[in-house]
Amino acid sequence: MTDRHAKVVEWQDPAPLAAALPAMSGLEFLRAIVRGELPQPPIMATMGCEAVLAEPGHVEFRCVPDGSHFNPLGTVHGGYACTVLDSAAACAGQTVLPAGSGYTSIDLEVRYLRPVLPAGGPFTAVGRVVKPGRRVVFTEAELRDAAGAVVATATSSLLVLPLPPRGD
Repeated sequence: MTDRHAKVVEWQDPAPLAAALPAMSGLEFLRAIVRGELPQPPIMATMGCEAVLAEPGHVEFRCVPDGSHFNPLGTVHGGYACTVLDSAAACAGQTVLPAGSGYTSIDLEVRYLRPVLPAGGPFTAVGRVVKPGRRVVFTEAELRDAAGAVVATATSSLLVLPLPPRGD
């Protein structure tokens, strides 16, 4: 048997996120997360990521994969890059949504350009809006290693949906 490793993932309750979202624009919401006024979503802890910038049509995450994200080849699994790119693309789209609006992904296309090597981090995921819309938002994202090399890219389409009003 090989050496065993353990990982403890800690996250904050996402209930404050769900409660705050309907009353805030997407940009206000994401900026509150970046400032630490709202907790990072639990998926960010699982992926070793942190939202560090939110501007209109643009977000950035800092990501540090660990051994729990490795595939049998000893590189970071492609699903890690896919998840991080999906989040960056979606959050970029969220920055252009008005209060009371949410979204769901319609599609996601990922291209892997280089292996995501453990020593290549920290990684930066950048999401951008390509074309905003009232019903569909088109976005793109890229994942860069610490040297600035693009290791994976993605495009996504997001269906804009009304959020149910907050029940106080």
